[in-house]
Amino acid sequence: MHQDCFGLPMTAASHEAVDHYDETLRAFLGYRRDTGAHLKSALGADPDLFMGHCLRGYFFKLFTLPTLEHKARESAEKARKLSKMISARECEHLEALEAWCAGDMIECTERWERILIEHPRDILALRLAHYCHFYMGHSFAMRTSIARVLPYWAANELGGGFVRGMYAFALEENGDYGAARDTGEEAVALNPGDAWAVHAVAHVHETQGNRRDGISWLKRTEAGWKGCNNLAYHIWWHRALFHFELAEHDEVFHLYDARFRADVSEDYLDISNAVAMLWRLENNDIDVGRRWAELADKAEARISDHLLVFADLHFAIALGADKRLAALDEMIETMHSNGDGVRNTQEKVLAQVGAILTKAIRAYYLGEYVFALRLMRPIMSRVCAVGGSHAQRDLFTQLQISAALKAKKYPFARALLHERTNLRPNDIRAWKLLAEALDGEGRGREAEEARQHAEALLAA
Repeated sequence: MHQDCFGLPMTAASHEAVDHYDETLRAFLGYRRDTGAHLKSALGADPDLFMGHCLRGYFFKLFTLPTLEHKARESAEKARKLSKMISARECEHLEALEAWCAGDMIECTERWERILIEHPRDILALRLAHYCHFYMGHSFAMRTSIARVLPYWAANELGGGFVRGMYAFALEENGDYGAARDTGEEAVALNPGDAWAVHAVAHVHETQGNRRDGISWLKRTEAGWKGCNNLAYHIWWHRALFHFELAEHDEVFHLYDARFRADVSEDYLDISNAVAMLWRLENNDIDVGRRWAELADKAEARISDHLLVFADLHFAIALGADKRLAALDEMIETMHSNGDGVRNTQEKVLAQVGAILTKAIRAYYLGEYVFALRLMRPIMSRVCAVGGSHAQRDLFTQLQISAALKAKKYPFARALLHERTNLRPNDIRAWKLLAEALDGEGRGREAEEARQHAEALLAA
């Protein structure tokens, strides 16, 4: 037994292997591009490093690619063969990995939470639980998970800043914006390379409509996060959102082409960033050129993935936007065949929400807006189950509003937009759309007031 850098007992053949493992953890927490290289060094120093094989399996699962699922299972099988002489904590990690490989995100998250009760300094269990709570839409659990361990992490120690960065994001997702901003800024002050904390504060600015403050925040912190892995693309996407809301469309296209879609990767998060931005632009009557085609090509290759419903929905929008309706129909068929058995966590979400919302997306792109609304209305309160952040799921909220306006269901559109402007009073676009809905109802004076309010917000 050795100890890792957070003081936890760890089965390993040498200090060298543990040192490489520790650096892998630090790189993982910091979204660094050298994470995989450090894990390779750890397993090179000790080919039987139990937690190294668990971590390898976790990483393959995080990629969310069907082609890597067997590699995750191979890692779990290798760890199982090494499990005769390990600690109870390490065994729980193996059980968590095996549950995740079986598609049971609830069980694997429960395993990590059990670890954290006895070992609140297991930052790997904390980070992975944070991820799965996030992609199951469990915002409250995301916050409580970190609140339980926070007393065990001093602000100025190794890892303390990362824990605070996670807590800042959890606070934001639970609507505690003041505490989220303070905690996130503290985390970045402790560690300028904490991209997740930078991202958490960006979310606060986005939700509260602080567009210029958000741009300023990301510019000030850029040196710390621009070199990290593809989370940097997502942060660039957040900056583009601020520019979009200020109607600075040239800057949005610059960020799209030069920053968050320059890589044209197959990663689902990168594709989701691009889809969400192109949809907003087109919905604002901005010509996006041929940019949909590249996304649709990648989406069409993944119509039967269904590892993460959040990703599926963005693939569906790309297909619909590029008029690849045959591929979208095939995707819906595979959703039904996957959802019929309801074998795992994501398949359950697929059956209850994902397939229905995908049909609504298909109807939207066929111009069947009334049918799209009929599909969406009963499930919108459950869309949180697809995971992602409030800012990411806002795409589906805006899709419903757009469908209502296109269907000329102006009273319903007005109701949705009153809800939105109440929750997001600084949302310029929402006030403009509210004016459109009010005009449709023949309420010209109220529409003009809404337009004037939007203009005042833009000028502020």
